[in-house]
Amino acid sequence: MIISMTGYGRSEISRDGMTVVCELRSVNNRFLEVSSRIPRELNARENDIREILRRHLMRGKINLNITVERNATAEPLTLDVDADTVVAYKNAVDAIRKAAKIKEAAGLSHLLQFANEMIVRGNTARGEDDGWEVVAEAVDAAARAMEEMRRNEGRELARDMLNRIRTIDGFIERAEQLSRERVPAERQRLRERIAQLFENDEIDEQRLELEIVLLADKLDVTEECVRYRSHSKFFVEAIKGPEAAGRKLGFLLQEMNREITTIGSKCNDSEIAHIVVRAKEEMEKIREQVQNIE
Repeated sequence: MIISMTGYGRSEISRDGMTVVCELRSVNNRFLEVSSRIPRELNARENDIREILRRHLMRGKINLNITVERNATAEPLTLDVDADTVVAYKNAVDAIRKAAKIKEAAGLSHLLQFANEMIVRGNTARGEDDGWEVVAEAVDAAARAMEEMRRNEGRELARDMLNRIRTIDGFIERAEQLSRERVPAERQRLRERIAQLFENDEIDEQRLELEIVLLADKLDVTEECVRYRSHSKFFVEAIKGPEAAGRKLGFLLQEMNREITTIGSKCNDSEIAHIVVRAKEEMEKIREQVQNIE
């Protein structure tokens, strides 16, 4: 199955006196990498958010942005101060000041650096878990929207790659045919070149046939063509298969390119060289597409 790593997903859910907007953007990446911008109250839920994304996405660099707005009619937030914690932090700051021999007295601005530890939410309805279900639903909906977009783009990429693979298959078939047709011509050319070396035109036919066999073996690209077709077959099967195929396609593409390169190096022929160049151009276009596949 071909799934693109480029996509966008957005969701907006309003419920229980709050509105959550979640936006996701993704580009290609070797692994799943999530960069998030979320409200401070959701910091403790960051791993849970990542787990939701992993259910839908396997690879890609994901930019996540979540905003949470409370309706005016929602229950007002109350905060309680933990007096014992405040005293403990003040004593610690004073101890640091004395140890560092700083004359400046510890003030409110210094203590507020630890506000998260000293101030707690007073009403449980607005505690750390407040609204998490709404946030989780919004993240899941945005991930589903992105997944659908990536699948749609993946289908377009698959169609393009299959067309290019068929084009390359035609190039390989033509190169193999030309390679076979060159053997008789090379045999005749070899005869003429050897005849020029002997004034009486006496040629050792046995030695000549041996040289022709060696030459034909050098010109023969059957093995390379067979291996290419095998890789091409598995490439097409991977595209049409049910599993994510990005890494597998990358490996097969590398092997196909190696066989095409060998064909070009073995065949000292301008027409075959031109075919190999055109095949490599198509391979490069496919390679660019594969880099963006999950």
